[in-house]
Amino acid sequence: MMIPLDWMPPLMFGGLIVFMIIGYPVAFSLCAVGFFFGFLAIEMNYFTMAFMQAIPGRVFGSILSNELLLAIPFFTFMGAILEKCGLAEDMLESMGQLFGPIKGGLGYSTIIVGFILGAITGTVAAQVIAMALITLPVMMRYKYDMRYATGVLAASGTITQLVPPSLVLVVLADQLGKSVGDMYLGAWGPSLLQIVLFAAYTFYLTLVKPDALPPVPRTLFGRALLVKCAWGIIPAGVLIFLVLGTIMMGLATPTEAGAMGTIGAIVLAVVRNAPLTRFDRIMFVGGCVAAIVGALIGTVAFKSLPFQIAFTVMFASVIWLCWRAWQFKELRDLIIQAMQATMRITAMVAFILVGATCFSISFAGVDGGHWVEHLLTGLPGGVWGFLIVVNVFVFFLAFFLDFFEIAFIIVPMLAPVAQKVLTPVVGADAALIYFGVMLCVNMQTSFMHPPFGFALFYLRSVAPKEVKSSDIYWGSIPWVLLQLILVAIVIAFPKAVTVFLDKPHGIDPRTIKIDIQAPPSEDSAPPIFGAPPARN
Repeated sequence: MMIPLDWMPPLMFGGLIVFMIIGYPVAFSLCAVGFFFGFLAIEMNYFTMAFMQAIPGRVFGSILSNELLLAIPFFTFMGAILEKCGLAEDMLESMGQLFGPIKGGLGYSTIIVGFILGAITGTVAAQVIAMALITLPVMMRYKYDMRYATGVLAASGTITQLVPPSLVLVVLADQLGKSVGDMYLGAWGPSLLQIVLFAAYTFYLTLVKPDALPPVPRTLFGRALLVKCAWGIIPAGVLIFLVLGTIMMGLATPTEAGAMGTIGAIVLAVVRNAPLTRFDRIMFVGGCVAAIVGALIGTVAFKSLPFQIAFTVMFASVIWLCWRAWQFKELRDLIIQAMQATMRITAMVAFILVGATCFSISFAGVDGGHWVEHLLTGLPGGVWGFLIVVNVFVFFLAFFLDFFEIAFIIVPMLAPVAQKVLTPVVGADAALIYFGVMLCVNMQTSFMHPPFGFALFYLRSVAPKEVKSSDIYWGSIPWVLLQLILVAIVIAFPKAVTVFLDKPHGIDPRTIKIDIQAPPSEDSAPPIFGAPPARN
């Protein structure tokens, strides 16, 4: 029995949905569906066995040799280290001292710390768990509304999906073939808008339910308050600059920045937790200062950047510090646990990539790309119809699929259509960046909407028994609606994404004049290779 070619793409989607309903792992489901329909298409002469050789070629050629994907284990390891080193605790305590005396102060503190931690860790689990363990008991002690407390903690933890250096943005940049730096620039506008929306909702609740978000008395004043805030904020700021600044200024690739951020996280954990001697601290600080001074002198005197010598000096001091820290048992468990978590996540991503490759090759062989394009370009409403349908589709997919799975399976199928449809709206260069950031805003909801939101599971796992599961689920709904409002803003105002991408060129287009000269006639054409002009 011959299956028409037009039926093959929807049947592949149907088969994948069946596997997901059964509960089989997505990576192996993708492989199974891809190989089954691939060999079925070979039997029906839609393509030959040679076409399937593209699977190992792509796995070993464009996936395992992709340097950009090396940023994933670095950022994951950095987040796992920072989860345990006490940075979140110091930040929450310092922000709580600053904003506590005003109504909703703990809510504002949680939102700001979630934003800052999102720019450092890039992992939802670490962020939600750390903030819940520290802030939730304080909110319960001062009689905060439980639904607001659980909702703001879960929502602030998911901010990390959008704030650079989000792993989602790294993966989307790879799948869309765009620069990670440009993807980060595009994400800053929605990130700041999200903070404004969350803070505005908190302020609204302080007006309509003032007793639900009471103030918290301040215990530190003057110099003690300044020292506490500096100790909680300055290390985070340095690490953010180290990771994001080097990427956006073009000084380092995402992988290199992730490696530097990992070293910075280890150093931060060591400095904050290890009982180091004064000699250890002098060795480390002296090495860092020598490296910075060497780089500055080389820049000024030689008009170059001799980072190799400076980096060697700094790296030597870091090695000394890490060797001393390894002698303390508490830090040595911490690092081993971070490595184990990193290996689990990296292995999961690798298997999903291989499975998605098997599926996408077979899908392309049965003309799935044209099927998707015909399906989406024929929607009523033009660009707006396309954006609304895609966002609704991704929103419901997020009930069942992780953001890695959506990025590796769905995005490559939608990217060609998005490039074609969105180019007239935002331009050819920004089309896929706008599309990727918009999907990233949408995929945040996958961690929040009940009953499958992982942020809710993380919160439930560490919340005291007095916190009802119903409060966690009902408390998440207003924040999911705020995230959907942000999706609507990004759809309605593409400038929210492209505002930092539009670089001023300093040229007034009204002053540009283009002179087009007529091509020379045959009689006036110059001689070729020294030959004399033709005579009549």
